[in-house]
Amino acid sequence: MTDNHKMAIGVAMFVSGQVLGWFQLNSQLMWEWWSEKPFTSALVFGIPTSVCFWFGWKFLSDSMGSVWSARFIGSCIGLLLFPVLTWYFLNESMLTFKTMSCFFLSIAIILIQVFA
Repeated sequence: MTDNHKMAIGVAMFVSGQVLGWFQLNSQLMWEWWSEKPFTSALVFGIPTSVCFWFGWKFLSDSMGSVWSARFIGSCIGLLLFPVLTWYFLNESMLTFKTMSCFFLSIAIILIQVFA
């Protein structure tokens, strides 16, 4: 498997993990059924989230030769997805100076890690 394929799989796993993590934390705000079920949420979302992060870490650190790169990319993927998911599902605006600044800084960090 080439490094580019490993990187793509790693990014896909981190995206999946971040989306699952978002739903683990925010399902309680979206659906009343989840509001008092923290342990159910931890089991339903937490296990697949952890597996996604584990494989994302493995593939990204292998492809880039650095755990620092995997750390920055994984974190920034979360910073890119969180405002979009929060805007779409919870109707909270992401169009604030603070949020958009972090959003664009996250893009810059990912580009630096991949291309520098």
